Amino acid sequence: MTTVGLIGSGNIGGTVARLAVAAGYDVVLSNSRGPETLTDLVDELGEHASAGTAPDAARVGDLVVVSVPLKAYRAVPVEPLAGKVVIDTNNYYPQRDGNFPELDSGEITSSELLQRHLPDARVVKVFNNIFFKHLDSLARPSGAADRSALAIAGDDAAAKAEVTAFLDRIGYDAVDVGPLAEGWRYQPDTPAYGVLYSADPNDWEHPKQGDADTLRASLAAATR
Repeated sequence: MTTVGLIGSGNIGGTVARLAVAAGYDVVLSNSRGPETLTDLVDELGEHASAGTAPDAARVGDLVVVSVPLKAYRAVPVEPLAGKVVIDTNNYYPQRDGNFPELDSGEITSSELLQRHLPDARVVKVFNNIFFKHLDSLARPSGAADRSALAIAGDDAAAKAEVTAFLDRIGYDAVDVGPLAEGWRYQPDTPAYGVLYSADPNDWEHPKQGDADTLRASLAAATR
């Protein structure tokens, strides 16, 4: 795997792109406003970064990161993502996205919605429970004593193995939560969301290590 495509290049998408370039990947960035609006980020990331449309990023990415507001998930291109591993960074925020009755009832999770939209892709949920500044500052080499872990969920074991390898390369351990249906365990308002990586729950400017054992305990403590 050499190229990471990004559909959505905001706070989380842009941070994943920075970590990926630092780890030796090429990245193709996209957003809803057009490639010309990504010039500054491409210039910052250097020769291993380029910008295109969402279908461009979907086509060329060996691994594709979808980091768009949930309300826009239906705009994610379907055909070019068939067979590919797709990382979903999303969360459901009704105040931003409007109400989705199936999510409000707990009938389904947000990543399962994306999986339904991309029936031939292999969706893995990750990056949704960490503040983008913490994601950037907590990355550590493999084996570091102060390494943090991120939760992953997905219905395809091989896809989760690929994402685990990607996380390891960009600076994180992975904790496998199980299928996409278990992704609720690290969505907003759960113990594993946000504060796990914050030294002060009231001031997210200061990160702290969120190791695998602490993450597992937080995931187990989640309730619906």
